Amino acid sequence: MDATVSWKNGMSFTGTADTGFKVNLGANPEVGGANDGFRPIELMAISLGGCTAMDVMSILQKKRQDVTAFEVKVHAPREATHPKVITSAVIEYVVTGREISAAAVERAIELSATRYCPAQTMLGQVFPIELRYSIFEEQPDSSPVLVTQSTYQLPEPA
Repeated sequence: MDATVSWKNGMSFTGTADTGFKVNLGANPEVGGANDGFRPIELMAISLGGCTAMDVMSILQKKRQDVTAFEVKVHAPREATHPKVITSAVIEYVVTGREISAAAVERAIELSATRYCPAQTMLGQVFPIELRYSIFEEQPDSSPVLVTQSTYQLPEPA
């Protein structure tokens, strides 16, 4: 994989990689930026969430789960002082659908964490990652109802 970050002006850049898609990178006005793009560290959290989201959704679809909405939220606190590294992460999977199996959700999370998601495997070597999930039952004429909520514990290495 190759990536290129090109300067536009001030503290504004455009990033691109092998796919050819572009992403705007920017900085806060307090440091000379124009507030016109993602902060590079934000993209690390988005990469982590996106990587595992694609895995989990793919697995849930293969398991024929009737998912009607799906979100992955990444909470990634940072050090207060420079270089302000991410110190940990909580990945929260929010699954909404009809008769969603908690076992299917847990297995999908496990497979993403242990086999498929390179971002999670790599970043998990740098800081602790906690995995949580919530399953909501879709309701015909009202808001979804919370069915189960749990923290998923990865199996201990053998």
